[in-house]
Amino acid sequence: MMGLWHSPGAAWHRTRKTLLARPRRSLNQALRAYPLQGRRRGPVRATPWERLWLHRFGGSLWDAIKTNQPELSQTMKTLNFELKRLCKTHKEGSFSTQSNRHEMLQQIAGELDRLGFKHMKASSLKQKHVEALVKSWHERDLSAGRMKNLMATMRWWAEKAGVNGAVAASNDAYGIERRIYVTNTPKATIVPETAKESISDPYVRASVELQATFGLRREEAIKFSPSYADRGDHIVLKGSWTKGGKPRVVPIRTEAQRAALARAHAIAKTGALIPASLDYVDQLRRYEGQVAAAGLSKLHGLRHAYAQARYLELTGRSSPAAGGKVSKDLTPEEKQADLLARLQISQELGHEREQITAVYLGR
Repeated sequence: MMGLWHSPGAAWHRTRKTLLARPRRSLNQALRAYPLQGRRRGPVRATPWERLWLHRFGGSLWDAIKTNQPELSQTMKTLNFELKRLCKTHKEGSFSTQSNRHEMLQQIAGELDRLGFKHMKASSLKQKHVEALVKSWHERDLSAGRMKNLMATMRWWAEKAGVNGAVAASNDAYGIERRIYVTNTPKATIVPETAKESISDPYVRASVELQATFGLRREEAIKFSPSYADRGDHIVLKGSWTKGGKPRVVPIRTEAQRAALARAHAIAKTGALIPASLDYVDQLRRYEGQVAAAGLSKLHGLRHAYAQARYLELTGRSSPAAGGKVSKDLTPEEKQADLLARLQISQELGHEREQITAVYLGR
């Protein structure tokens, strides 16, 4: 199916070259460089390059193109634009963190507009706007987890726009329930050797091995650069690889970890586990395809397996999620060892709170 424009041909490739050469151009300047009158009617499917460009500049433009609105300059509302600018100015966190934050902010801006708050600016955020949003979320029956993520994004907006007082420090003020972390249900995953061998891309295979041996998130394992990370007795993860932009250290303890690192060194050399001809998004798509073709799913469970193995190593007993004693049955000495192990595992997994370890270890 054709992309956003009919018959791109040489003219489109010239325009593409112009856009790539001047990535800081304003959105409308960039789009006016190519005539839109040829845009076809009806549903629109963007080409991969167009999707990347539109993702970079935001969802409201994409909505405008999908609905065939002729005046693109009027579709980028002030609030959407200013929130986009905040995201481009303050690039904390990994690629996925920044992308998710931008997406949520654009959704929030659209919801505020639908709730009747017109002509807002980023600096005009007030308590009444937050209260109206939370009321709408409750009416739509959003999960507590989703509302907590949206509230975290709202606080980021308030901080960067200099209106901290607009958002209460605690979600309790808005009647948002606390997330339930404890399930004591095993979610650990292992990758059979046969499945690993069926992954044909060596970069993807190395990333999956690092997920299993170090408890890394998917993005961390794809962006992993062994020449930077390997420090002998531990690895160092850059903030640009991690969720929330928090650098962290993970110890090297086992021969399996050293073997996985050695294979990553051999493949990546001085770079990351992304081929030189691809970017992160390209490699992420390749990873997803290769993992699915190997019959693997829910690889976040590798982090559960890592956490449970570390708990056994640090305490000498299995975690509750792996069939071990629950918290109420522990002796005072065991409870102290349990707390210290959870704090250590929380740091290695890239979390700041001991509470979150209940997801991985049970309680």
